[in-house]
Amino acid sequence: MDPTLKNALAQPSVLLFGALKIALPTYTLRLLDGAGTLQIAGETYVGCDDLFGTIAELSELTEEIGDQAPEITIKLLPPNISAAATLASPDMQGCSVQLLVGAVNMTTGTVIGVPEVVFLGEVDVPTVDIDAQGERSVSFTVVSVFERLFEVEEGQRASNGWHQSIWPGELGLEHMTGTDVNLYWGAKPPQASGQKSGLAGLLQRAAAARPAL
Repeated sequence: MDPTLKNALAQPSVLLFGALKIALPTYTLRLLDGAGTLQIAGETYVGCDDLFGTIAELSELTEEIGDQAPEITIKLLPPNISAAATLASPDMQGCSVQLLVGAVNMTTGTVIGVPEVVFLGEVDVPTVDIDAQGERSVSFTVVSVFERLFEVEEGQRASNGWHQSIWPGELGLEHMTGTDVNLYWGAKPPQASGQKSGLAGLLQRAAAARPAL
């Protein structure tokens, strides 16, 4: 944590704020958890964005040990149907999200030190909700960047197609065939029995059964 911010948090009275940054495909959304405007690292964060509205709700952020990556839920209140449609489109999936917490100098109204990044992730699933009063909101399920550690990369192999999908035009594996290899992790590979299969095995067993001259 930034030493200046840490010192501010140790004071008897401190004015805290939360800030949210979502890198949309064609626009970067920077919102505060309340009214006002703050400059953070040269970027302007506002309580209400002209295009995409305000923060309605943030789920509780907890730390725990488990077999799933952490996630949070963010609910936004878009100002119109067009904004809601944009936020709920499939293009939002994978957009990076930062959640910051910092302190404000109550005299000058400026940010104290460097805000702490308390969550870094990406949009997983956007959904649209309409309440009983007809108010429209868009919720994002945001998963931690560690979610990528759980991805199963079944398509990766030492084949020409996969190799060129990463390095187009590189023909080092152009004639590669028979790339099925068993990799033993954390254990010794099984010992070879010396027995051959098929025709080679038949000839081997016949030679072993032949009486010595």
